[in-house]
Amino acid sequence: METLPQARMATGASSTWVLYVLTAAPSLEWPGHDFGRTAPMPTRDERAQALAALGYAIEDGAEWEWNATRHSPAAAHLWAAIAVRPNSPDVKGGGPA
Repeated sequence: METLPQARMATGASSTWVLYVLTAAPSLEWPGHDFGRTAPMPTRDERAQALAALGYAIEDGAEWEWNATRHSPAAAHLWAAIAVRPNSPDVKGGGPA
């Protein structure tokens, strides 16, 4: 999945679940939401609500794609991605990559 904007969810540096939207803007300007917990994993509804608060919605028919990376000897790092669209033309960074 390489088109922008794209939402990703992963565990952040503090091990809490974070959701952020990759856009054409510099990475420091990507909108994001920290769920403030390590467990349980945020539900689909919680993720959709966080995206809506950031000004985005899941593209029609899109599904979360889950991946795990392992950096030995550290534990596996779980992350997910999904295609999103701005809720209005006023949302910045929705252009192509």
